[in-house]
Amino acid sequence: MPEFSASLHSKLPKVGTTIFTVMSQLANDEGALNLSQGFPDFDASPQLLELVNKALHSGENQYAPMAGLPSLREKLAEKTEKIYGAKYDPDTEITITAGATQAIFTAIAATLNEGDEVIIFTPAYDCYEPAVELVGAKPVFIPLKAPDFKVNWEEVKKMVNQRTRMIIINSPHNPTGMVFSKEDMLQLDKITHESNILILSDEVYEHMVFDGKTHESAAKYPHLAERSFIISSFGKTYHTTGWKIGYCLAPAELTKEFRKTHQYNVFAVNRPIQKAYSEYLENEAAYLELSRFYQEKRDLFNSLIRGSKFSLQPAEGTYFQMLGYENISDEKDTEFAIRLTKEHKIASIPISVFYNQDLNPRMLRFCFAKQNSTLEQAAEILHKI
Repeated sequence: MPEFSASLHSKLPKVGTTIFTVMSQLANDEGALNLSQGFPDFDASPQLLELVNKALHSGENQYAPMAGLPSLREKLAEKTEKIYGAKYDPDTEITITAGATQAIFTAIAATLNEGDEVIIFTPAYDCYEPAVELVGAKPVFIPLKAPDFKVNWEEVKKMVNQRTRMIIINSPHNPTGMVFSKEDMLQLDKITHESNILILSDEVYEHMVFDGKTHESAAKYPHLAERSFIISSFGKTYHTTGWKIGYCLAPAELTKEFRKTHQYNVFAVNRPIQKAYSEYLENEAAYLELSRFYQEKRDLFNSLIRGSKFSLQPAEGTYFQMLGYENISDEKDTEFAIRLTKEHKIASIPISVFYNQDLNPRMLRFCFAKQNSTLEQAAEILHKI
């Protein structure tokens, strides 16, 4: 094919293929255990799979309404009020999306303008910064410091100015496993209370919080809720990441703007799976018992790791565990992660890719949403390093 002669000015000149794709492909090429990308290696509930099958064979195969099936939005409204005490109108304040990443992008695209500033805490999930840059806004980074990665709210106050339009928060936090406390949310409330700052609250791991902690959703705080896009994920909760279904909770005024963009970048989301989720939400235990389920896996993985040369501070939430390798190597984490995959046949995610600076924190992120036999095999490998 002849080469196109016109030059293309990239809107994301620093962006390449995501580290998740790179490491998963490397794991596949090397025949390595894949504890890099965040997905379970076990299947969804047989009941949920059967509900999808039923929907597929009962005429639920054409477009869903743009905002999502009413039955699913109604169930989400009931669930949100029950667990967070917050009322959302299913008609005007809940939108079903093609995964959480699409919801995050849509919230950003719908509300930010060129020159707006967005506060992002690093290490940060890698979709935030590109979305902000694509719409011409400016990311402002505030680093979270190891080992606990807690927010320094005095630093946040100093960074807020008249151009600050949005603060992105993520709790439980990917990649560190940190969980925002009630005090964190009250500090955020205080900083934003008499401002026009929006909150994008990424809560996809809301049902994975450990050691007796509770998830402090922005929905629980009225002054935060009135300015927040709250994003969650069915895929994370129900072990169905490949189905790519999420949702956004937001006040009617914000949802109106959100849907203006949503209707033109996806319009509608997979109908039969929405139908299945709307019925499966009747099974409250499926999400209420998820923290216990994943804490058992975290505790198993961490107990198996102890005695190795890796250091760890137990994750407070998510299904990721950070491991430090400062006692093993001075290599840059990207190089070390690649070497582990090639030489030791275990894949992880280097933490430096979640920062905007050239750092070498000498930490790797491992996903423990795996069968116990997989975690045992992983620990056996890690003990040999």
